[in-house]
Amino acid sequence: MMQNVHLAPETDEDDLYSGYNDYNPIYDIEELENDAAFQQAVRTSHGRRPPVSEKTFFFFFISKTSLASSIGRPMTGAIQDGVTRPMTAVRAAGFTKAALRGSAFDPLGQSRGPAPPLEAKKKDSPEEKIKQLEKEVNELVEESCIASSCGDLKLALEKAKDAGRKERVLVRQREQVTTPENINLDLTYSVLFNLASQYSVNEMYAEALNTYQVIVKNKMFSNAGILKMNMGNIYLKQRNYSKAIKFYRMALDQVPSVNKQMRIKIMQNIGVTFIQAGQYSDAINSYEHIMSMAPNLKAGYNLTICYFAVGDREKMKKAFQKLIAVPLEIDEDKYISPSDDPHTNLVTEAIKNDHLRQMERERKAMAEKYIMTSAKLIAPVIETSFAAGYDWCVEVVKASQYVELANDLEINKAVTYLRQKDYNQAVEILKMLEKKDSRVKSAAATNLSALYYMGKDFAQASSYADIAVNSDRYNPAALTNKGNTVFANGDYEKAAEFYKEALRNDSSCTEALYNIGLTYEKLNRLDEALDCFLKLHAILRNSAEVLYQIASIYELMENPSQAIEWLMQVVSVVPTDPQVLSKLGELYDHEGDKSQAFQYYYESYRYFPCNIEVIEWLGAYYIDTQFWEKAIQYFERASLIQPTQVKWQLMVASCFRRSGNYQKALDTYKDTHRKFPENVECLRFLVRLCTDLGLKDAQEYARKLKRLEKMKEIREQRIKSGRDGSGGSRGKREGSASGDSGQNYSASSKGERLSARLRALPGTNEPYESSSNKEIDASYVDPLGPQIERPKTAAKKRIDEDDFADEELGDDLLPE
Repeated sequence: MMQNVHLAPETDEDDLYSGYNDYNPIYDIEELENDAAFQQAVRTSHGRRPPVSEKTFFFFFISKTSLASSIGRPMTGAIQDGVTRPMTAVRAAGFTKAALRGSAFDPLGQSRGPAPPLEAKKKDSPEEKIKQLEKEVNELVEESCIASSCGDLKLALEKAKDAGRKERVLVRQREQVTTPENINLDLTYSVLFNLASQYSVNEMYAEALNTYQVIVKNKMFSNAGILKMNMGNIYLKQRNYSKAIKFYRMALDQVPSVNKQMRIKIMQNIGVTFIQAGQYSDAINSYEHIMSMAPNLKAGYNLTICYFAVGDREKMKKAFQKLIAVPLEIDEDKYISPSDDPHTNLVTEAIKNDHLRQMERERKAMAEKYIMTSAKLIAPVIETSFAAGYDWCVEVVKASQYVELANDLEINKAVTYLRQKDYNQAVEILKMLEKKDSRVKSAAATNLSALYYMGKDFAQASSYADIAVNSDRYNPAALTNKGNTVFANGDYEKAAEFYKEALRNDSSCTEALYNIGLTYEKLNRLDEALDCFLKLHAILRNSAEVLYQIASIYELMENPSQAIEWLMQVVSVVPTDPQVLSKLGELYDHEGDKSQAFQYYYESYRYFPCNIEVIEWLGAYYIDTQFWEKAIQYFERASLIQPTQVKWQLMVASCFRRSGNYQKALDTYKDTHRKFPENVECLRFLVRLCTDLGLKDAQEYARKLKRLEKMKEIREQRIKSGRDGSGGSRGKREGSASGDSGQNYSASSKGERLSARLRALPGTNEPYESSSNKEIDASYVDPLGPQIERPKTAAKKRIDEDDFADEELGDDLLPE
């Protein structure tokens, strides 16, 4: 066993750890700084040597030459024969080909300093021009939309046209620079759509249709077919109903079935078009489909109208019931605080008048308007009488969510009775409504007060006005009616207080504002009255009554120029009002402008040839201008209007005499004497004419004249003795005669001037003249003497004998 054991000798040439301290000089890192090949490799990216073979390895192991001589190919970036090899992708790492041997290692290039500034983009480059032009087009479209929303339609159209022109330039430039696929279709669509919209609002319908056609026919625009609805709207404005329906249906085909609301709106437009075209059956089909798919208030209201147009009573009832059943989708309970929690109360108060609440109120008001209008429309025709129809509507409304409208329908029923002049039924219904709640009671009492006020029963009107005010102190109509009753009793100050309170409760109560202006006018507070009517004119721009009141106040303030200006505005509103025209004539006559006065008086006479004041002025105007024949026409008209007024016939006879037609004048005097045998003036002119013409009737007329004068003298003495208790006679000879008709005539001696007053036209229920206790002043003196004045003022114009001097008997009966 020991034979196989060998002990290690103490000195063995084969040391196991020998060679570890020996190294090859090639791996000496201390000499790397002086190795030019290694330093060049470090500075460049080409220092990686190719794989070494065994032969090369052996050569490395035994050779002590430089690193450059141990590689089979030139090193990357090495300088050979004075020429540097080209660099590869090492610039990003910070290496450069210009680096020299011995330079510092700076891979980040920090020794080169800061980077140069960015190169500015060239503004004249095509891309920049396109971007700038696109920005300008967008700005023009925005400006056009803003101008349209502000109401400046002309400016909006100009901006839209500019945007269209620049957009076409933009498209051409894009086609030159880029491919057609890169064109901004959204910008082109917005420009064309805005241009078409502006054409439409400016009523340039042909241009709008052409622009819409450009959009619709372009297949590159997605969903452009919906614009056919806009084209249908334009055709509807042009009353081209067939094309409107065609385009609406084409638009309907473009809308997918999932977009239900849009389809319903288009169908509503189709129904409206059928109604305007008079095709009610087709409209009924459209609205019936809408009410079955998505019922709404407008569709239900239009459906009721269509059935009313075709006269189908049962369908009217069903349509009205469908309208009543349309849900409002308004929750009134959320505006009522359920607890005393302060936070909850604050939230409730905050949402009571927010925008959503206002929208709900508008929706409810619209629903009530549609229901009330439909009920008033169908109530007279759905039953045998309008009362039964109203009763049916009231019952239907009471069973619906609009219970409060039932009382309003009852009031409308009473108003319908008033229109039919069935006052007893109206009063009965209104008195029945007095037992309702305070709001209805106030409305009924207000109407009763107005009824009694129009019937001149001011006591009852005041009583019901008090009931209306007590039921609802904030009812402006009740306060106005109360003020009217006080105004009728002459208490203008108190009436003004009621009108002011009505205005405090409702500043838009135009009736109260108008009445308080009249009250101030009665109180002679003209400045305050003018202020009220000017405020009212700002509210009611074209109210003829307000304009006339302003003119009247300016006249009272002795400012005729302003009065004429405001009356001209009245004429522009009501050009055929004879009273306004005659008032203008009066003002121009005051100003001395006879030609303008004649123009307006003549227009007034043309529209109303029965105004005696206008006829009198025109007759006097022609007498002043010595057109006797024209004056005769107006005096004959006056004699027809007032046949018991002797003055007009004497004026006709005088005009005949002045014009040289003595025979016609004599016949007229004789005819007048037959009608008024006790008229002294007529007998005087008969005596004068018959004497100068040598007629035998002169003696007879003279005897009648003497007898009449004696009777007048005796009667005058009796009257004077009855008054004074003495029978003394006057120094001046006067007489009176009474005719069968109760007329009282007075005559004066030669040279004395008398005034003839004309009575105003009677009421509509009275004859033009009557033989009652009314006094008719028929005194007459020939107005054609040598001292003829110009016509007097208009509204109170009278032909006065004081204006004309009496003539000596027989001085100018015959021409020279």
